[in-house]
Amino acid sequence: MSFTRSLLVIVLMFELSTFSFKVIDFLPVTVLRFLCKSSKGRSFRFFPGIQFPGIHYSLVEKDPEAAIVLFWKAINAGDRVDSALKDMAVVMKQQDRAEEAIEAIKSFRDRCSKQAQESLDNVLIDLYKKCGRIDEQIELLKQKLRMVYKGEAFNGKPTKTARSHGKKFQVSIKQETSRILGNLGWAYMQQTNYVAAEVVYQKAQLMDPDANKACNLGLCLIKQARYDEAQSVLEDVLQGKLSGSDDYKSRNRAEELLQELEPRQPTSLSATTTSGLDLEEAFVEGLDQLMNELTPFRSRRLPIFEEISPFRDQLAC
Repeated sequence: MSFTRSLLVIVLMFELSTFSFKVIDFLPVTVLRFLCKSSKGRSFRFFPGIQFPGIHYSLVEKDPEAAIVLFWKAINAGDRVDSALKDMAVVMKQQDRAEEAIEAIKSFRDRCSKQAQESLDNVLIDLYKKCGRIDEQIELLKQKLRMVYKGEAFNGKPTKTARSHGKKFQVSIKQETSRILGNLGWAYMQQTNYVAAEVVYQKAQLMDPDANKACNLGLCLIKQARYDEAQSVLEDVLQGKLSGSDDYKSRNRAEELLQELEPRQPTSLSATTTSGLDLEEAFVEGLDQLMNELTPFRSRRLPIFEEISPFRDQLAC
């Protein structure tokens, strides 16, 4: 379909009130580019008040590099910068331009609203993970935990609306904290700091237990030669005691880890704890320091941190 003919079809469909957004999927890239430029974001200038939310997404699929150019233009023009910056960073990540995406967020996030900062942090965490910048990922995750501790997460609200696979659902502070701790545990695992990772995963499971984090916790225990504890954690997955236990990936992983345990014998207590004790104490001291930084805000401390404090105290003993 030629450029001119495509535009004519769209105009006629509007005139006859038969326009369907499905037609966007069949438009050539040149037409999509023209519509995006004409729309100045998402409203088509030739048809005031008519929105074209599907055009940008269709262009992202057909020509990601062209979409990135348009996102840049929207950011520089100050047009819906919140969504443009976030969407551009996501597309850049898909195009293996994660480092560039990180610099873009850092350079332009000050143009975004306060409400957009939390979602930009989430994108940054994924980008740091993609680039292997683990130290920066850990620091940002700790910063997000500070926000939860101060009551600043979700812009002070107890829940937020999230989207996954086109569906909306509510996420509680407890679930978000567990998710952050799970990501922090994974980051420590990349540094082979399995003692710190174990502590974090234990806390995450206290908040919102699931099969995926249980498998990671089991691996941390195996790395510390604490095989009996690892077996107990992994069997909970196979017995369907945790959320997500019915997911075949989690079940397969739990089975594989349990198979690794079969030929192994428990190591003596002195052999397993001597090497990990210093790391454990250092990690607990780090958490204590983090909490001490937040003590001026103790009146705003959320109940969620009271729930994990007994576990932290046990570790310190």
